[in-house]
Parts: sequence; C-alpha cells; structure tokens
Amino acid sequence: MKRTATAVWSGDLKTGNGAISMQSGVIKDSPYTFKARFEDESGKSATNPEELIAAAHASCFTMQLSHFLAEAGHPATKLTTTAEVEVKPGVGITKSALTLTGKVPGMSAADFTAAAQKAKAGCPVSKALAAIEITLDAKLES
Repeated sequence: MKRTATAVWSGDLKTGNGAISMQSGVIKDSPYTFKARFEDESGKSATNPEELIAAAHASCFTMQLSHFLAEAGHPATKLTTTAEVEVKPGVGITKSALTLTGKVPGMSAADFTAAAQKAKAGCPVSKALAAIEITLDAKLES
C-alpha cells in the first residue's frame, strides 16, 4: 500500500510560500511558509512538516496501542495522544514527545504503561523516526 502527498513551493525560502495536498483530500492546498515553520510559535498561521509528522506519529502510535490493548483483552474506551515534534533550525528534527491519556476498563496502570511502551517501539512511524529521541508520558484514567 502506498500513500501520497504533494507539496508545491514558489519563491525563496524566507519569503516564498507553498501548499500541501494529500491523496485523501482531507488536506487540500493547505498553506505552509517559513514563518509558520520557524517563527510562529502559535502554530496558527499555516501548517509545517513537523506538525504533519506529529499528526502521523500520534495517530500511528494510538492505533498500534489500541490493537495491543484489545489483543490483551482490554479494549480502550478512549485513547488521546498528543505528539510534540521539536525542530531546531540548522540541526533538524530532534524529538517527538508523546503524551497519552487512556480509559481502559479493567487494566492496571503498570500493564497500560507496558502496552504503551510496546506501541511506542512498534508503530511504523516510531520506527521511521528512530534517528530522533522519542519519549512517552502515559497516564491511565479511572
């Protein structure tokens, strides 16, 4: 299975602009700029590659964890994951920090954490990001 995304850019790095589209059509001609990537701390002016990587990592990890939990006989009521991807200009992407909260009836906190660690190591996006630091903060809600 293959998936595609297309990026179009016009102009130079600092003053140019671009648009990103995805095969699914969920994102179509979404703008991205140097400012959005390196200067706008609010993250509201446009998307950027790191935000897209964060979305991919959070969703992949959460799906992988849901599989492990169901496989262990404890399907989740709800899993919420935030991925915060860090980029340092001149260095590159250095970290993805996963923050997870889950409602999983009948599962101990220790078993939940173990399953989350297994998902962190096993999800395909984590494997693709093996060159950077990946952290996980997992919390089981009652």
